[in-house]
Amino acid sequence: MSAGSGSSARPRKTSGPVSEAGFVLDVRNLGRRPGTMRELRRTVTDHERLGLDLIAIPADAEVELDLQLQAVSEGVLITGTASGPTAGECSRCLEPFEDRVEIRLTELFAYPDSNTEKTTEDAEVYRMEDDLVDLEPVILDAIGLELPLQPLCSPDCAGLCPECGVRMAIAGPDHGHEILDPRWAKLANFATDEPGTGDPA
Repeated sequence: MSAGSGSSARPRKTSGPVSEAGFVLDVRNLGRRPGTMRELRRTVTDHERLGLDLIAIPADAEVELDLQLQAVSEGVLITGTASGPTAGECSRCLEPFEDRVEIRLTELFAYPDSNTEKTTEDAEVYRMEDDLVDLEPVILDAIGLELPLQPLCSPDCAGLCPECGVRMAIAGPDHGHEILDPRWAKLANFATDEPGTGDPA
């Protein structure tokens, strides 16, 4: 995934990371020798929701990071997964529901003086600042691509009754509405009269 792809629930930060915390990783101990690797597992609590309008990782939920950091010639390559609970609203029946999402990450953070940094636009690659990398925009982009634009509480959700709006999941198999063609509405009135009360003429 390249920088700038996907859609997210809030804009990216424009200022660089300041210190290691949350989604910000300190990569100084990797050095710059290609092939140097380390693994990192961390639980991050973000105070803002991460995702789309109808479904997202809610604010203050725990996001589990399981990552591998590798020094390469042009920067630090980060691979692994980020996972967390999601809360959403079904696009068919409008009921709230909960689930989980796991996204796979593969992203290069370019060294400040690398050829990649010098020859690419800002939106084409992520950059390292002061030996720190900020994974938050990467995760925002990935979640924007992974989560459905029209989430469902279940794959077979029947939605709402188009006539009365009741959820079909609780309406029962006999739920229905008699739809009368308006062209026959006046004839229906005759059917409610007592037999023999009409004018024979």
